Amino acid sequence: MKVLIVGGGGREHAIAWKVAQSPKVEKLYCAPGNAGIAEVAECVDIGVMEFDRLVTFARENMVDLTIVAPDDPLAAGAVDAFEAAGLRAFGPRKNAAILEGSKAFSKDLMKKYGIPTASYETFDSAEAALAYLEQAKMPIVLKADGLALGKGVLICNTLKEAKMGVQTLMLDKQFGIAGNRIVIEEFMTGREVSVLSFVDGKNIRVMTSAQDHKRAKDGDQGLNTGGMGTFSPSPFYTKEIDDFCRKYIYQPTVDAMRAENREFKGIIFFGLMLTKDGPRVLEYNARFGDPETQVVLPRMKNDIVEVFEACIDGTLDQVELEFADNAAVCVVLASDGYPEHYEKGYPILGLERFAKADGYYVFHAGSKWDANGAIVTNGGRVLGVTATGRNLKEARARAYEATKWVEFENKYMRQDIGKAIDEM
Repeated sequence: MKVLIVGGGGREHAIAWKVAQSPKVEKLYCAPGNAGIAEVAECVDIGVMEFDRLVTFARENMVDLTIVAPDDPLAAGAVDAFEAAGLRAFGPRKNAAILEGSKAFSKDLMKKYGIPTASYETFDSAEAALAYLEQAKMPIVLKADGLALGKGVLICNTLKEAKMGVQTLMLDKQFGIAGNRIVIEEFMTGREVSVLSFVDGKNIRVMTSAQDHKRAKDGDQGLNTGGMGTFSPSPFYTKEIDDFCRKYIYQPTVDAMRAENREFKGIIFFGLMLTKDGPRVLEYNARFGDPETQVVLPRMKNDIVEVFEACIDGTLDQVELEFADNAAVCVVLASDGYPEHYEKGYPILGLERFAKADGYYVFHAGSKWDANGAIVTNGGRVLGVTATGRNLKEARARAYEATKWVEFENKYMRQDIGKAIDEM
């Protein structure tokens, strides 16, 4: 079969790498792709929001399955566009992708169906939000309602910070229209864990757990980013927690979306906070996480194309997911200055080392070819260097070892990815 992946980041490289292993796949395309993805797929110069061009390409090239990976095209109805053209596509339709597309929607859904989450209020006006803050308990969390590349969440320790946060989101429009409405919610403490799942509208199959590092700098300091590194599995995600989440969070979310006539087919990413009172949902994403995908898929044993098809066909109950009994750690190599201001266009050296190294992977997030055919940096997050090992400590040591194989001029990374492992 012929498969098209929509997207061009590290997540899409990991998906393409996994899809390319399927014996079912004879031809793989990726739009727009990147310099790393080009090793396993034919990259096509079409943007992720150009639905008409994507559909035309899929039709003309007799693509059997399209995988829509990023949040923006999902929220805007990419899957609907493919289905309207009679083409098979993996991912939630627009009316289901709202689970991520609107924080207010997802919070209201959890409240209605009794899914454990933080208490909250929603505001459409800055004046009302500011008035509420005057009597709110600090610290507090402000969230842009819409999509903000994973960065529209502000943790505010003081009233002054919270007021500045409202200014940033609603008045200065740092995240554009995503900040027209905001959710203000109680601050929860505990460990954050990410759990990805496949959903076919009725059934859910949960993948292995992972833990992300959002902040730009060591010690969880600095600005929120799209993710600076991750590890899998999370040692804090115990069987007891898993049992609780399956009963009170995972299946109830799928059932709630069905009850709302928003049948969800695709990936639900559960961002969880393990509080002293039990697990709570921090957020939902309607797609694979980045960089969680870069540690989860190298551990997955299944043919991922078969799982995608089961989600579309509503036969996920016939699938058992299998993961290797090992661990994986991903360290993101970013451009110095990310997530604010950074330079692009620096040559990336040393990538060839990975081709010969078993259990080591490099997933391209922001790379391209320059006019001379050299691979250069083309984003804030440039590469995700992943390694597997018998346990988390071994995987981490191997991942950091492999970060030394690659060089580019403004290379920056956190030095403490997986620091929580040492606290076990």
